Amino acid sequence: MGSNLLMALDRKIILASASPSRKRLLESVGIIPEVIVSGVDEEDPALTSLSPKDMVIALAIMKAHSVKNMVSNNALIIAADSTFEFDGKMFGKPLSKQVAMERAKAVRGHFGLLHTGQCVIDTKKGIEVSDISTSRVYFADMTDHEIESYVNTGEPLEVAGGFTLDGLSAPYISKIEGDPSGIIGLSLPLLRKAVINLGLKWEELA
Repeated sequence: MGSNLLMALDRKIILASASPSRKRLLESVGIIPEVIVSGVDEEDPALTSLSPKDMVIALAIMKAHSVKNMVSNNALIIAADSTFEFDGKMFGKPLSKQVAMERAKAVRGHFGLLHTGQCVIDTKKGIEVSDISTSRVYFADMTDHEIESYVNTGEPLEVAGGFTLDGLSAPYISKIEGDPSGIIGLSLPLLRKAVINLGLKWEELA
């Protein structure tokens, strides 16, 4: 399937992210990307001081351009960044169990906003498209024991907001309003829109 995609597009499809969830999303619709990690510092204070929406768009664009400098002029680069906004505060990756537990206790029984910024660059044409997906995520009223058990799996430490719709925290997400794939980390509807805006055909990718 991957070789057929390259022949149809005459471009190498590159995912500028180390996220297994984003790679799985692309593979689920038949897109087999090459993964190149950008190395962009996501904790740069100049970026984390931005609003959640501005930050994820800025990071997606920076990741895409960083990878653009590593590849030939014959690629379609897909980059994304996500963050979770709760009560006006930005929740990135918890990184520690203590932070993950504090955040889970804060959001239980409430909802927050998951923002995913995306940037797609067609290096052959020298053009790009960026956009953002925002969805509401509602959480069940988790018990302290459920939170502790989930955090001890280690899963929430390296994901935006400390939860994953497609992982072990799925039973604790009671409802969503918006784009499921955007919540997971890469909005497929936005990706399709970007591909079309770049003058390409979605059916050539998937």
